[in-house]
Amino acid sequence: MTSNNILNKLLISILTIITLSLSSVSVFGQIFSTAQNPLSVKWRYIRADGFKIIYPDKLEIEAQRMANTLPLTYRRVATGLGQQNTSIPLLLQNQETIANGFVQLGPKKAELYATPPQYFDSQDWLNNLAVHELRHVAQFDKLTGAQAHPFPELVYFAYFGAGLPTWFFEGDAVVTETAWTESGRGRQPNWIMPFRASVLEGKKFSYSKAYFGSNRDVTPGYYQMGYLMAADMREKYGRFFSDSLLTDIRRRPLRLYPFSRSLKKFSNQNTKNYFLSVQKNATEKWKNQEENNETENYKSINKKTGVATNYFLPVRLNKNRILALKESKQEARYFVVINEDQSEQKLFGIGYQEQPWFSYKNGVVVWDEIRYDPRYKQRSYSVICSYNLKTKKFKKLSSKSRLFSPSLSADGKKIIASKVELNNQFNLVEIDAVAGNITKVYPNPENAILQTPGFDKSGNRIVYISVSEKGKSLCLLDSNKKTVLIGNSRQQLSRPIFIGDKIVFNAHFNGIDNIYSIDIETKKITALSNSKYGAFNPSETEDGAIIFNDYKMNGYEIAEERLTEKPVGENSFVDFSAAAEQQENVGNVFANIPDSTFKSEPYHQALNLFSFHSIVPVIDNEYVFGLELQSNNLLNTMDFYTGAKYHRDLHRFEYTADVSYKALYPVLSVLYRDRPRRSFYRSKNAIQQGDWREHYIKFNASLPLSFNARNQNYAFTLNAATSFTQRYQPENMPTNFIRRLKFPLEYNFTFNHSVRTTERDIAPKWAQVLRATYNHQPFDKNLGGEIMALESFFYFPGFFKNHSFLASFNYQKASGVNQYATEIATVYGYNNILAKSKLQNSMLFNYRFPFAFPDWEIGPLAYVRNFRAGLFCHYENIGVDSNIGAPKTYGFELNTSVNILRYQPVVDLGTRVVFVNKIYNQHPIFEFSFNYSF
Repeated sequence: MTSNNILNKLLISILTIITLSLSSVSVFGQIFSTAQNPLSVKWRYIRADGFKIIYPDKLEIEAQRMANTLPLTYRRVATGLGQQNTSIPLLLQNQETIANGFVQLGPKKAELYATPPQYFDSQDWLNNLAVHELRHVAQFDKLTGAQAHPFPELVYFAYFGAGLPTWFFEGDAVVTETAWTESGRGRQPNWIMPFRASVLEGKKFSYSKAYFGSNRDVTPGYYQMGYLMAADMREKYGRFFSDSLLTDIRRRPLRLYPFSRSLKKFSNQNTKNYFLSVQKNATEKWKNQEENNETENYKSINKKTGVATNYFLPVRLNKNRILALKESKQEARYFVVINEDQSEQKLFGIGYQEQPWFSYKNGVVVWDEIRYDPRYKQRSYSVICSYNLKTKKFKKLSSKSRLFSPSLSADGKKIIASKVELNNQFNLVEIDAVAGNITKVYPNPENAILQTPGFDKSGNRIVYISVSEKGKSLCLLDSNKKTVLIGNSRQQLSRPIFIGDKIVFNAHFNGIDNIYSIDIETKKITALSNSKYGAFNPSETEDGAIIFNDYKMNGYEIAEERLTEKPVGENSFVDFSAAAEQQENVGNVFANIPDSTFKSEPYHQALNLFSFHSIVPVIDNEYVFGLELQSNNLLNTMDFYTGAKYHRDLHRFEYTADVSYKALYPVLSVLYRDRPRRSFYRSKNAIQQGDWREHYIKFNASLPLSFNARNQNYAFTLNAATSFTQRYQPENMPTNFIRRLKFPLEYNFTFNHSVRTTERDIAPKWAQVLRATYNHQPFDKNLGGEIMALESFFYFPGFFKNHSFLASFNYQKASGVNQYATEIATVYGYNNILAKSKLQNSMLFNYRFPFAFPDWEIGPLAYVRNFRAGLFCHYENIGVDSNIGAPKTYGFELNTSVNILRYQPVVDLGTRVVFVNKIYNQHPIFEFSFNYSF
């Protein structure tokens, strides 16, 4: 759509962006999706006491289960907010391999992604999602009303984002999921571990740094920060404190910092001071826990940096070299070989993983990574890749697969992995490590969720984790005979491996994540590590030691020890949600779910194209403003906008209608305008003003395709458009006034390639963007002319990490009515410099780099994340103008990323000084920029 369809760039859009992070328990943490499913998905729906559950037909069993679960669960988790009934559509998604869930308004809906991650809570995944997301539904209902309100939803959404900080929104839900179940993230030591490690090492966070994060340090995260604060509120002020806060915010919405002021009303502390007191209280409790534990200090054998850095899953290649997955705030995840002197050799980058994972045996490395459907981004795959360290060859062992946590046998010839079908059937599968085909499927009749399997040295026995609502189990398969070694535990069991005649795994028996072993025959459990903050991911070395991850303040580091068996020890975990659990006093919310069968009906996409939800203000500029009615259907396949705008300078109205249909492979859109226009022309040596109205209709077809392979991303976009204009009601127009503009044609092709970036990167280290545009008017002889434009942008690494150099070369050729059009990138300051000739080409050089990461909290006004700078030198019309060899403009720029007024969007503030070639007799130009993102 055009820029006319962007929401109010003042209050509404900014506040709406604040709430785009309503993601769920997923470690991925994506904002809510506007992607589509492929047309092959057949949809059905069930109505169940306020819920309209829309789901793919393959998820019939799960949909029936959720129809029984959701109404009862909602009434329970919403009681503390004074809510009992709701009305909301809920979508179950099965095409995505990235675990997620969210609730949104505009349109009002919830989405649960059925495929679980390989590391999560010790309960059923969809149940896990349901209790968390339904607390979000209750929060929405409390502030905006439980019933559907078809037209103010985005206004409500903006109001919700302005009234609630994201940390409270998520923290309150995490407290709820922990108090109402026997699991929950509040019971997982590793979830809160980064915060605990930092404060016990003497690091104190400001409110803003804890909330908004840092480009330099490990920070708690707003989920964890919010959990501690919401749990503290429950402990001090009771079960209904959140209800009191939300009620007060709803009654008095038009205030600056509404949440902080309501919090101060009931607790005598604003948000900043409340956080500082909670941080102090948590530190004291963790110090007491530390005093009651006898921990061991493990020496790190990796290189130390001053930036948050992780070395995941270390394994010994030989006595002198270690293989690991490395990532930091400076570098995206890649394989690294660490030498004995701690020097490092970077091997290659990989694609996105929900959790770090690889397996190494006999010179071969295998791992899983996410690959997206080229067009339908609601569909993704988890494929298995391999790399031979001896031959240096890559291989993709599976395509369009849903395979997770691949582990090699000792000889490197076969792989065991977890497979998830579209109907949420879970199985372990054995795969040929050379050919990639599945050779064996292990039955899973109870359909427990299966995680992180591994072979023993013989390749005949398999150990794995299974998960159900009853908890996690550590299981052994020996010739199809299943033995449960640890059954239905609430421990965060993970990544079991065979070492000798025992199985070694992760758990938190003593209240801190550590490495344990279990005797297969006696089932006796002993502790192997006693880390201060957490030990993970063990693997055996040739000389009988264990190499593993030991968590420190700056991330996951590498340690190597001859670990000896020791008693498991008593559980010293600090449970901050204990008070909330006692207040609810219900046990597991899923303990007595009914087993009714609900009527299921087909959900016809063609009959559900419209979902009107909001009338919002639209401001195009200081002269044009109005209202717009918006519709976005539940499956994201059609958008429709219509409205009216007033042109203050013309004293007339414009009427608009836009529709975009996105279910097909090409995206088809139609734009209509009935709008007033004004022009000035010369007549009899005088300047005349003329007005008219016009019907303008534009048709557009776009084919956006993109795919990824390891750390490389590729995108292709082909666009074609035409339009028709009928002018009417001319006033004071010349006799040769053209009344029709007949179907000019526009074509555009864009290619984009880039490597994965990290949060410090200003641009990719390597990237290429090529764009070709051609516009002409073959059906209108009165308006001859055309324009052809070619653009190229090449990004290169700078002199240091996260520095970026851009070289851009652009050319256009224009004639006729298009001779003064601009389709290529121009020099900085272009619009403020009087042109000496028509624009024909440009050559642009930019060098940008970050230079400071201060993490400054300037009271309640702003939080400064970073400072960046840039130098530029731009040329125009090379070989055309007389100033060959001299840039038209050059100069420098300074930028900073800040959070303003303690709101979530990252605001980019910048200034640019543009010096102009002396032949233009132009003073330096000062430009200022204001942008925001989430």
